[in-house]
Amino acid sequence: MTSYDACRIVGINYRTGKRWRNGRNASGTTRTYPAVRRPLPTQGPSRYLRQDDRLFIADRLQERASVRRIAAELGRSPSTISREIRRNSATDSRGNRHYRPHAAQVSADERRPRPKPGKIGCNPELRAFIQDRLNLSWSPEQVCQALRTRFPSRPEMHVVHETIYQALYIQGRGELRPELARALRTGRARRKPRRQAQQRQKRFIDPMVMISDRPAEAQDRAVPGHWEGDLIIGKDGGSAIGTLVERATRYVMLLHLPQGRSAEHVRDALVDTVQTLPSHLVRSLTWDQGAEMAAHASFTVATGIPVYFCDPASPWQRGSNENTNGLLRQYFPKGTDLAVHPHEHLTAIAAELNGRPRKTLGWETPAERLHKLLTT
Repeated sequence: MTSYDACRIVGINYRTGKRWRNGRNASGTTRTYPAVRRPLPTQGPSRYLRQDDRLFIADRLQERASVRRIAAELGRSPSTISREIRRNSATDSRGNRHYRPHAAQVSADERRPRPKPGKIGCNPELRAFIQDRLNLSWSPEQVCQALRTRFPSRPEMHVVHETIYQALYIQGRGELRPELARALRTGRARRKPRRQAQQRQKRFIDPMVMISDRPAEAQDRAVPGHWEGDLIIGKDGGSAIGTLVERATRYVMLLHLPQGRSAEHVRDALVDTVQTLPSHLVRSLTWDQGAEMAAHASFTVATGIPVYFCDPASPWQRGSNENTNGLLRQYFPKGTDLAVHPHEHLTAIAAELNGRPRKTLGWETPAERLHKLLTT
């Protein structure tokens, strides 16, 4: 119970009760008896707060401890403690709020049993609204937005689209008619899981050689001739320019793709470009798993250059090329048509980049570093 109610039952003044509770004398400077604090729970932190945790929170709040201090002592997130206090505090007759640990434990025990009835299944009006819109081939997200527009001040009529999907796909709930799942645009009656490694389809017909199998000399940039490649895409994906960067010298070459960025066009542009270099300066090519490299096997047959592929969503494995693409956006801004740039313009821009001194090269330019390799 609250301090005020306890003092009233015992028959003492509220201020006296506060001194007894806090262990201080009338002056408030010294303790009249040792303070008794409930010890920390002996068991390690579990997923849920336990009775001992809630009693400890109540004791520390009486001692005016901060939420962050309590959270650190219990090994919990401060938001967990703050939410627990806010959810399970009550206001006494004097308007003061007090945390109630025993009532909090009872409420938690009542909320814990599973499975719980879904929000859609418990509200016939909500269920009928969703069913009507799904029959009109609305998406769950459109239905959720319509609910907020139609019932702005009724939170019991608000759901997120994931709630509707679960009501459609999870077996045993019966919140929405099973045939409504076939009204979805996907037409699937069962949910299809995403991003499962064991179900990942092969990217290309010809097997890929991953970057983990690339020679060590390419990784440490000790030997020149290992290149990284990529495409920069123009407006609406309708145009592209290929970029090649040599790892040891940072030398840049640009691929002109006036006919598009299909696998055959990219392959032909790569073959024409690498054949302008000495064979000892083209040892390997590293690319991401973009569809433009579907013809990588025929490129290797035509040139004898092996192609290595980065892991999915790992652009840092081609760091030099990614950095160069950022520099090229100064000349080819995003959202512009890249097909308007002739081959001569691409050559001039590449020469300008290759003429810039680089700190990583000891302030030499990529062109100077490559020239040394060609003359030795």
